[in-house]
Amino acid sequence: MKPGAEPVQVVKQRRDAALRSLVSGLPYVSFLGIQFDRRGDELTAILPFSEKLIGNPTIPALHGGVTAAFLEVAAIIELSWASLWEEIESGRVQAIDPMPVIRLPKTIDFTVDYLRSGVPRDAYARARINRSGRRFASVHVEAWQDNRSRLFAQGTGHFLMPPGPDELAE
Repeated sequence: MKPGAEPVQVVKQRRDAALRSLVSGLPYVSFLGIQFDRRGDELTAILPFSEKLIGNPTIPALHGGVTAAFLEVAAIIELSWASLWEEIESGRVQAIDPMPVIRLPKTIDFTVDYLRSGVPRDAYARARINRSGRRFASVHVEAWQDNRSRLFAQGTGHFLMPPGPDELAE
């Protein structure tokens, strides 16, 4: 093993612990039951089906507010994860629980396109950062259920990024 190289399992544990800590700091995530699947630096948000998520029981369909919240949470976690990634990979963020206070991006605006009714099944979402600067970021999120190419909702948001550690010292 190269000097300074870490075993793969240690790196995986550090990444998983950092993601768990990030997500556990958001009570709304646990209320909705949102989970995240991590493959390398790629995150997939998962919204396991629950009866409490139904907005219209006659169809039945997921509540529009739940869908919007799911998309927005996926965007915020993706932005936070992307900004933490370098810290995690360098080893500066260790497997600590809870993670030190992380200042999350603040939503400026978030637009949701409801493409079809969300049916009573698990839902998945992936966010893609279109632009991320020091102050602002733009993110697009897509949500699907059984078939990734058949989206039931998508959203685009603009976010105010929190100051970095070097900016807080000023």
